[in-house]
Order: sequence, then structure tokens, then C-alpha cells
Amino acid sequence: MRGRQVPRTTTDQRLLDDRSRADWLHTDPWRVLRIQAEFVEGFGALAELGPAVSIFGSARTPVDSPWYAKGVELGRLAAEAGFSVITGGGPGAMEAANRGAREGGATSVGLGIELPFEAGLNPYVDLGINFRYFFARKTMFVKYSEGFLVLPGGYGTLDEVFEAVTLAQTGKVTSFPIVLIGVEYWSGLLDWLRHSVESGGMISEGDIDRLIVTDDCEAAVRHLKDGSGRIAPDRTNPE
Repeated sequence: MRGRQVPRTTTDQRLLDDRSRADWLHTDPWRVLRIQAEFVEGFGALAELGPAVSIFGSARTPVDSPWYAKGVELGRLAAEAGFSVITGGGPGAMEAANRGAREGGATSVGLGIELPFEAGLNPYVDLGINFRYFFARKTMFVKYSEGFLVLPGGYGTLDEVFEAVTLAQTGKVTSFPIVLIGVEYWSGLLDWLRHSVESGGMISEGDIDRLIVTDDCEAAVRHLKDGSGRIAPDRTNPE
């Protein structure tokens, strides 16, 4: 649906905003079935995908941006390393990663989300699924990925990063590397985590080490492939 046919609200928005009406007594059981259907569809489509990596980044990344070029490189290197590539299926950095995956000969996957301001999956997606609910979609990213490679992005990208870190910290996933691409972009966040969050006792010493930071796409993919972590020069605080 495009133009005036695109709904102005989303399914999960309507679910979360219906706080005061009693009609949820009648509608929520049907929502449960719809949610169940999304999980069934996702599991069925991705169960035989094989080794895969999820690549995240901003939908606002311009095609002529250096980060778009990095996304293409990252997707291609992941493909050449034997990974299928999963993205959110949108434009920008996601499109770049899907494009690189296709160039590298891997299966290019897009897990889209119902949003009023995005128009479908990008043209480089080979296997696409559209979700109504963020939580069902996020489950697929974690369940079918060996780890996350993360390009610069905004709230959605940060949401995926911290969701994965939380799952690793709490032992919900036991081996799940998270590599942030772009030392300059991510250093401020890591400084804040180190000097405010960790020093304030809100996370344990070493929790920040769950996030690997590098400018080197080859090193990022190598870290996912062999778990070596040998990208120490970029991993520490530039201070």
C-alpha cells in the first residue's frame, strides 16, 4: 500500500495505545493469533537459512555516504565468509548491506516492519518478511544470527544493540558477538558507558567489553567467524 492507502497508525501502536477501552476483552485473543502467525511465518522462512549475521544501521544513510559504501563492503565480506545477511530490509545502511550480500553471492534477507513512513523492502532483498510487531521481528534477528554488525544509526539501531547486550549480559544468549563499525561515531557512547554507567555501578566491570568497536570491516567479519577478537587497537577508549 502506498500514498493514501498507507495506514496512519501501526498494529503495535494500536495495541499499546488501547489503554482505556474494554474492547480488548474481545480483540486481544485475535491479536494473539496474529502474533502467533508472525512467529510461525518467521520460523518457517528462516529455519533453513544456515549461518547468518544481522547488519544494522540507519535507514537515513544516503547512497553517496561513506557509510553506505561501508555497508556494501560489510555485506559482501560477510557473504564471502559464508554468512547469509539479515537486515531490517529498509533503505540506507540496510539496503547497502543487502546489496553487498547479493554481490557476494549470499542470501540477502530483509525483515521489514509496518511503519507509515517506510515503503516496503529494498530491491536487494532476496527473502523478505514483513512484521507488524517489533518484538516478533527482534526475536528473528537474534535467533537466526551468529552476531550483530552495527553501522552508525539512530534509535532503532541503538535499540537492537542494547537488546543484544542485555541478552548476553543476562545469559539469555551465551555466545553473541556485537561489533560496532565506526570508532569515531561510537566512542562517545562507550565513553559514557564507561565513565557514567560502569563507574556508577550500574553495570559490572567488563560488561562494556561485550561491545567491539572497529573501523575495519574485515576484522569485524573475522571476529564473528572465528571469535578471535583480535581488533584490540580500536577496541579501547581513544583517550
